[in-house]
Amino acid sequence: MKEDLRPYWVKKYWHKFRHWYVERYLRPQFASLGAQHTFMKPWYCIVSGDNIHMGNAPTVVADPDNYVRIGVWGREQGQGMIVIGDAVMISPGTRISASDEIRIGNGCMFANSAYVTDSDWHGIYNRVERDPDPKPVHLKDNVWVGDHATVLKGVTIGENSVVAAGAVVTKDVPPNVVVAGNPAKVVKELDPEQGFYTRTEYYADAAEVERRFDLLDQMMLKKNGFWRWVKSVLLP
Repeated sequence: MKEDLRPYWVKKYWHKFRHWYVERYLRPQFASLGAQHTFMKPWYCIVSGDNIHMGNAPTVVADPDNYVRIGVWGREQGQGMIVIGDAVMISPGTRISASDEIRIGNGCMFANSAYVTDSDWHGIYNRVERDPDPKPVHLKDNVWVGDHATVLKGVTIGENSVVAAGAVVTKDVPPNVVVAGNPAKVVKELDPEQGFYTRTEYYADAAEVERRFDLLDQMMLKKNGFWRWVKSVLLP
């Protein structure tokens, strides 16, 4: 990993600018967006459509070659919804696309290029119109959707379950299991008695988490000089 040569105050101002960008350009695209949000490279996050809600303390990471796309394309103007809970983790390339209804619980995690949709968008024979019957998707709390995994229409995934990398989920998944394959099948059962330490618990006091990260930055970056950092930018 490339060493962070920024002085602490430069990184602090960068975070303030990033926060301002989200408040100025992304928040208006949401029907609601909670507090203590962290959007990394938010200019590569596309939010479009009506009735998109995101809770407190989300972490959303986007890249120039891997946009995050969260969108509702309702059957009529104002229809369709996406509701995302608190303390979610959304990685680069994730797409969440709703025709009617997608609900995502607290503490859910989406790895690189995960895809969730509640519609085929076109029929097999009539390739102009959608399936007339809504098939909502519900991910319960603490679900983990792996790298390049796909969750399709009408699926409910139970609490704490994991969708393995590359899996294609076409049917409901019970709680506390790992599913893999295409179509996805249960390959492992998890023991809830062992307990899960979730993002929801970690971010229960999101302001305190932010304070701890800030103290760590102060400690790690305190020796960094401005001109050395400028030189590293101009002459990498």
